[in-house]
Amino acid sequence: MTLTVKGLTGGYSSQPVLKDIDFNIQSSEIVGLIGLNGAGKSTIIKHIIGLMRPMKGEISIDGHQLTDDADVYRQAFTYIPEMPVLYETLTLREHIELTGMAYGLSKEEALKNAQPLLENFRLDKRLDWLPIYFSKGMKQKVMIVCAFLVDTSLYVIDEPFLGLDPMAIHDFIDLLKAKREDGASVLMTTHVLATAEQYCDRFLFLADGELVAAGTLDEIRQQYQMPKATLDDLYLRLAKGADDHASA
Repeated sequence: MTLTVKGLTGGYSSQPVLKDIDFNIQSSEIVGLIGLNGAGKSTIIKHIIGLMRPMKGEISIDGHQLTDDADVYRQAFTYIPEMPVLYETLTLREHIELTGMAYGLSKEEALKNAQPLLENFRLDKRLDWLPIYFSKGMKQKVMIVCAFLVDTSLYVIDEPFLGLDPMAIHDFIDLLKAKREDGASVLMTTHVLATAEQYCDRFLFLADGELVAAGTLDEIRQQYQMPKATLDDLYLRLAKGADDHASA
């Protein structure tokens, strides 16, 4: 088991946003975290990557908790944020080298690992460019390259498709599938549901800080008694349920 979230309650103040969240992600599994804006998806991610501390509950990756050994915990995952975060004074090459250093790789190892990714995302001729010269989509590709140049147990990804062209989306999905075949786990938020339906193994449905459904597409169809539903249909049902809960 790669990621275990048990009894997670947390938020930004004394009033919790997340309420007793339980789920796990196995090795070789891609899991989609689905919910409306404000449902708590980003809050869950911030707790997993250590930017927020739980009020109650536990989070572990490969059996390690952040409070046990922060370095071991952090090296067990990589993270791609919704908005690219780059250092304006560092070139693409230097971003790759810096990422490698954080995971104990030499500059040479980091660049070697990054080379096929650079070629796939057509960045191999841009190694000495500064971020100011990159479009938003290119910046997102830089984040993808930096995240996937290291082999970790878990990849945490927040809305990865924003700014990517169709070819880059195709290449990114192939990369996710390859990591899954290598035994890694992926937790990803996305609103591109028709695409997620095709490659996610399971889904977690979040509403108002509570986990309201979890399982394969067929299992969630059964829960909502919608045997022919697409993921889009189920999302709309989730949204209606959230609206009913808010107005109650």
